[in-house]
Amino acid sequence: MYDDNQTFVPDSFIALYSDARGRLTAPRETIAARHEFCEDMANLLTEHCSTIHFRDGVDEGQVLERVHLGLLAPPTTVEAPEAEWVVRRTAELLGWPFCGVC
Repeated sequence: MYDDNQTFVPDSFIALYSDARGRLTAPRETIAARHEFCEDMANLLTEHCSTIHFRDGVDEGQVLERVHLGLLAPPTTVEAPEAEWVVRRTAELLGWPFCGVC
């Protein structure tokens, strides 16, 4: 999906805001803004995750699990489905396998 300013929102993110019939459950502007926020979050988390993995020797899966739990801890800035998307996207950016979240 592209919005008016030509920002691409991937289908995997649009699915978070789609009902069983594939209709959007939020305005396109809201979805685009949430995607931009979540994409920025994933990009910011890559360095943090990489540091934890290499400095502390924590397994990639454990690093991602901790990030997921942190995203869900109050006060939350993302909903649970968005948190999973952020973790999945962070893993993708790092080239790490993603086996799901806790």
